[in-house]
Amino acid sequence: METVQIQAEKRSYPVIIGEGLRYQLGDVLQETAAGKSRFLLVVDEAVEALYRRETESQLARLLPVSTYVMPSGEGSKSVTELARLWEFAAEKEMDRKSVFVALGGGVAGDLTGFAAAGYMRGVDYIQLPTTLLAQDSSVGGKTGINLNAGKNLAGAFHPPLAVIYDIQTLHTLPDAEWRSGFAEMIKHAYLDGESFLQDLKARVQSVEDMKSPEVASWIRRSIEVKARIVEEDEREQGVRAFLNLGHTLGHALEKELGYGRITHGEGVAAGLWFALALSNDEGVGHWDLGKEKKWLESLGYPMDAPGELSAATLVESMKRDKKTSHGNIHYVLLEEPGKPRKAKVEEDTIRQLLDRYYK
Repeated sequence: METVQIQAEKRSYPVIIGEGLRYQLGDVLQETAAGKSRFLLVVDEAVEALYRRETESQLARLLPVSTYVMPSGEGSKSVTELARLWEFAAEKEMDRKSVFVALGGGVAGDLTGFAAAGYMRGVDYIQLPTTLLAQDSSVGGKTGINLNAGKNLAGAFHPPLAVIYDIQTLHTLPDAEWRSGFAEMIKHAYLDGESFLQDLKARVQSVEDMKSPEVASWIRRSIEVKARIVEEDEREQGVRAFLNLGHTLGHALEKELGYGRITHGEGVAAGLWFALALSNDEGVGHWDLGKEKKWLESLGYPMDAPGELSAATLVESMKRDKKTSHGNIHYVLLEEPGKPRKAKVEEDTIRQLLDRYYK
């Protein structure tokens, strides 16, 4: 069992990584639960049969537990599902000393965290991620839901009490989920520097390589990269924006194709490569685009633009992204591994580059 401590504005909280931690929750959370009244366990239906019973049993050693089962998929990051969860919490008489607990993937964590941020003007919550993607999104305190206009447009900064990551849950993931979460790890490697990136490139040439015993150390390193950035800029006023590398185009692809058509990680991987291409085009970087694209494709990430989406459509979607200000598209570019920079990029530049490269 390993712990990475995250220093947030409101509190310091642990990210605990280990094998079989779901069987030890009663012990691991004993101190965290002191002074609390009850748990509201929010379970993604995709993992209900796998992990609900044991998790409820462990939590019940500490406090009374009520369980809410949410539908799987990006569609649950909605105003409708948020309202249902709040109404359930009120029905079960959750009070200000209650603790919400998210069990599942990134959607469960985002929804539960935002519900906790808004319920009774803020209650505590705990993250129990069961996917690689949720491991990433559970760190940093960002919570939120999607609106019709775009992804994550409603949300709050609300750090958890703790993140407990049982890496045994990875064994049940389909390949698509491995790829989806690993894209964020690749992003952190690009942001961290040459050593982490070259380690991944040397060791990971397929989705099967992602499942290496080394994954625990890669997860820890990825969390440490994100932790350093978040601790410096929790509310995304400066360097935390670098964590959006690959996400401007990635979010546009997810939105315009329809949530669920591609995974979040597939969108991010395509966005990472496009950010490198844009860095070259803007005179910031000198990337071997063919080499970078070949590596990402070898991992199963689709690099070709879906034929039904035009460059104009994607640019308009980017303009509605929450990182846009005064109608300007702000992009994270990368000079070299470990050297990101923010830049305002003209619409025409992005549109022309999409037409030239992203085919």
